[in-house]
Amino acid sequence: MIADLARDLKREAERANQRRLLVLAGDRDRGIDAAYDAIEALDLDEETVSIVSTREGFRFERLAPRDADELLGRTREVVVLDCHDRFVPNALGRVAGAVDGGGLLVLSTPPLDEWPDRRDGFDESLAVPPFALVDVTGRFRERLVGTIRTHPGVAVVDLNATGPGAAGTGIAIERDGLTGSPPSRSRSPPGRPATATFPEAVYGSCLTADQSRAVRVLESLSTPGSAVVVESDRGRGKSSAAGLAAGALALAGSDVLVTAPAFRNAAEVFARAREVVDGVAIDPDGDRTIETSGGGRVRFAPPAIAAELPDEPDCAIVDEAAALPVRLLEGFLDAPAAAFCTTVHGYEGAGRGFSVRFRDRLAASDFVVRDVRLDEPIRYARDDPVESWVARALLLDARPAVSEAVAETTVGDVDYRALSPDELLANETLLGEAFGLLVAAHYRTEPNDLARLLDAPNLLARALVAGDRVVAVALCAREGGLDPGTRARMYEGERVRGNMVPDVLTSQLRDESAAEPRGLRTVRIAVHHAVRGRGLGSRLLERVHDEFAEEVDYFSVGFGATPRLLRFWRRAGYRSVHLSTTRNDASGEHSAVMLRPDDEAGRTLLDRHAVALRGRERDALSDAHRDVDADVVRGVLAACPASTAVDLTPHEWRAVVAASFGPGMYDVAPGAFRDLAIAALVGEGVESDGEDGGLDDREERLLVRKVLQGRPWEAVAEELGYVSTASCMRALGAAVEPLVERYGTDLALAERDRFVD
Repeated sequence: MIADLARDLKREAERANQRRLLVLAGDRDRGIDAAYDAIEALDLDEETVSIVSTREGFRFERLAPRDADELLGRTREVVVLDCHDRFVPNALGRVAGAVDGGGLLVLSTPPLDEWPDRRDGFDESLAVPPFALVDVTGRFRERLVGTIRTHPGVAVVDLNATGPGAAGTGIAIERDGLTGSPPSRSRSPPGRPATATFPEAVYGSCLTADQSRAVRVLESLSTPGSAVVVESDRGRGKSSAAGLAAGALALAGSDVLVTAPAFRNAAEVFARAREVVDGVAIDPDGDRTIETSGGGRVRFAPPAIAAELPDEPDCAIVDEAAALPVRLLEGFLDAPAAAFCTTVHGYEGAGRGFSVRFRDRLAASDFVVRDVRLDEPIRYARDDPVESWVARALLLDARPAVSEAVAETTVGDVDYRALSPDELLANETLLGEAFGLLVAAHYRTEPNDLARLLDAPNLLARALVAGDRVVAVALCAREGGLDPGTRARMYEGERVRGNMVPDVLTSQLRDESAAEPRGLRTVRIAVHHAVRGRGLGSRLLERVHDEFAEEVDYFSVGFGATPRLLRFWRRAGYRSVHLSTTRNDASGEHSAVMLRPDDEAGRTLLDRHAVALRGRERDALSDAHRDVDADVVRGVLAACPASTAVDLTPHEWRAVVAASFGPGMYDVAPGAFRDLAIAALVGEGVESDGEDGGLDDREERLLVRKVLQGRPWEAVAEELGYVSTASCMRALGAAVEPLVERYGTDLALAERDRFVD
């Protein structure tokens, strides 16, 4: 029965050049046996089959669910996903993309009626303290089962069947998955465009007219001042087109810098580039660099490094650009030429977020921008049912409400609303708009996040709605409130899932009691792009604060620190307690943690960590934080509420006064200047914003760059626009004058009068 069904599905899939999904629902052992029966019935080369499972001992390639991304860029005739022990939504998205046209995706699942109520290894990851596994729900799988039972091209076999349909075998076909799709039409080779300059062999490697057109547009990367945006859904060949272009550019002697969220995301780029340079490559087998005999090369660098454009490449290619934050993408606007390749719908990143957040900046740059979109699938035909099923099941095509429906919305038009998981499960439009906003607002949203939204007991969603349209959404996590034993283990280095802020304060900053107060962390907050700048994000936070004021001791947030975000959270009442010493590999930013206390326990927690932050930064800014952006430093210190007393010795005051009002030198007492700079920039020290003896923006940046970060005079003068190092030195003295007036002792003021008079 299963063998016949597998053969029927495979024949139809091959005829239509599409894929089919076969779901084997029942006991795990029977499911694995049934998957073997299906594979053997197809008489396949074992090298074309992969099984993703926590079990071992298969004669086919076996990958653990956590390693499913190794299938990226590869094609298989059959992929079996064992969903019993640890069903990871991300793994489903990854393995489905590896199945070639004419192939089968096979899921071995628990009985479908029982699956939502079962708990597995992935569910354990959602049971974050103080919650237990029993608190995790099965809504994500309930929704998934619904799509399995209704979507075209999905065959379902019940391996635990009883009754007449089982025919004494215990097996019944619930759905045969056959669609009657017509045979696919053969593709004609696209050929080389008449105006093309890349070699004919490059275009001979293109499989669709879309791909050929993309390569033709990418030829413009040989001209400085050119930028290309390549957009497509998964499986359209954008990475292959980028790789063909990279190889051709390297053949012509160009230095091509390639980046992506991880090297595996760029594997197809390098594979196709190697094909182009085969025979003229010095190092064709190199992992992350291909060099040609003509002096060209294709090389990979991680995003945070690549954004600095190391060794001045001739052009840069950013693959899966939507999975990178705008701050990093902006670095590539300084390249001679650049291409941004992005998946419109996919777990790699949010194409909509890329288009909303970065395209305006690209359009405002000096680049001449060309756009190309690839619509025709490479490895399977249009209207492939497995592609549409995966998009539906994992909400890969989730998007916010259409702009026209919300464009006129103001703060006065919205209502605050709790988005309960049950309501999201019952309302597909509401779920799609809310999740679509979260996708568009963050550079890396995954299918796992959809499961967390629906099932994780520590998460909650709140929204502002205009009518029935979601215009802003916040995803929040309950943290802290942990028992003494858990707090002790955290202090001793054990990672406690789902408690990001308590973990940082306890394990990194050595505060064993930090996980005792109860917190509510804003994981993500998103406002519809059509209504940004109207106060909706602030209003949503206000309502969250009001709702949970009696339930938590503090509110918190952690994010990649930028001046804009620091200002936003500071205005919302949040205060700095931590700035990471290293940059996030993907975002390229230092992470900030901020708290907003809600009662005495929260205020006590904030006070002691604000004081600790002030003390750390006095030294860290000349060490681990020496390269942090000056405006990020200003933002972090401005939001640090630790009161600061300036306690200088008489000698230090004389040195400071002499360097600011008289003929003295900064180098005589750099520590004294550092204490004054910290006092001026921490908390209320920057509230005057240039009025009443305060400092202006450039003076504050001068204090950060020279006094706190200890950068050379020449570099500081050039960065801040001083005409010479001498004028920069004089400006530092002038910036310190109001600090003497504000913090100076009687001795210091008397010393000042000697020079003023």
